[in-house]
Amino acid sequence: MLSQLNSHVRQYMLVTFNYWNFTITDGALRMLVVLYFYDLGYSSLEIASLFLFYEFFGVVTNLVGGWLGARLGLNRTMNIGLGMQIVALAMLAVPTAWLSIPWVMAAQAMSGIAKDLNKMSAKSSIKTLVPEDAQGALYKWIAILTGSKNALKGAGFFLGGALLSLIGFQYAVAAMAGVLLLVFIGSLLFLKSDMGKAKTKPKFSEIFSKSSSVNILSAARMFLFGARDVWFVIALPIYLGTTFGWDHSAVGAFLATWVIGYGFIQGIAPKITGKASGKTPDGKAAIYWALLLSVVTGIIAVSVQQQWYPETVIILGLMVFGAVFAVNSSLHSYLIVSYAKGDGVSLDVGFYYMANAMGRLIGTILSGWVFQVWGFAACLWVSFAFLATTTVISFWLPTAKNESII
Repeated sequence: MLSQLNSHVRQYMLVTFNYWNFTITDGALRMLVVLYFYDLGYSSLEIASLFLFYEFFGVVTNLVGGWLGARLGLNRTMNIGLGMQIVALAMLAVPTAWLSIPWVMAAQAMSGIAKDLNKMSAKSSIKTLVPEDAQGALYKWIAILTGSKNALKGAGFFLGGALLSLIGFQYAVAAMAGVLLLVFIGSLLFLKSDMGKAKTKPKFSEIFSKSSSVNILSAARMFLFGARDVWFVIALPIYLGTTFGWDHSAVGAFLATWVIGYGFIQGIAPKITGKASGKTPDGKAAIYWALLLSVVTGIIAVSVQQQWYPETVIILGLMVFGAVFAVNSSLHSYLIVSYAKGDGVSLDVGFYYMANAMGRLIGTILSGWVFQVWGFAACLWVSFAFLATTTVISFWLPTAKNESII
């Protein structure tokens, strides 16, 4: 029974359950918007613009949200995120004639705020539930939370494509809002009220990190996620549909499979990065994995540009890219929580995910623009350049004190 478990384990399970349910709706909504509005005749750049506020407000939310989490408690910021996602979904469950670009951008802005409040709260809360001297356990808990989240985001991609084909856009978003409402009520009832609250109320000026380690890792994270989204978010779904003739369900199923596999690799990342030495990884590991991802992306870019079995290369190359990217992402997620100060952890984590959101914003806009003007291969070359930058930045990351993974 849940009541018989350790209180920290119960809170971890509740946080993870909230995060899982939110993530499914987030992934499904992303796929629904891309495919539905492309069917309505929107160009790739116009579709990218629908996500402009989603990503922009993610930048703002992570800065302000980290400060709010430290002052109010992470349970409140998580619940605010759940509530705002319900409102955003309800805004889209209206007749098609109402779905103007400003209206959809406003709904996406609210969803972007909700997503980053929820993610910042979930990641930060783990720091409060794990002892300071248990870095190996911290890495494993973060990897499990992150990996399971991305596996479910992949399920959300599949769900979005399937629901669009089966019941249509409006009914799909309405159904997701109803499910999330039940999760929201449970979270209000059971999540601890003091989780993550700083001992002293931080000033608003403290939202910018003063830690050089956090700042360097944040810069690396920005380019890492820009590199992913510049070809994955807008360009890839449209390219698969227009160039290879895939239908909505096929596109959704393929991207879902990719993200689920990506999430699985994230979940076992501690075994991959610490297997040889039995130690938790540091900045040197970040350099190695970023360099490997750069090489993989360069090979895919050359193959697509030369039109050398492009469909096969994209399918297989994306799988390899996803596996290596998953290790990079999980490694970064551990390092930021490790670098963050214990009191008011959400301040450092919020700043870091601000950089993450900035990378997604840059990548999303470039994905629509570069694809429309220069094509899919150009998106891959921009990704390669971003990853090379991530590799260079990672040389400045500190070497952490190693601890056995147990």
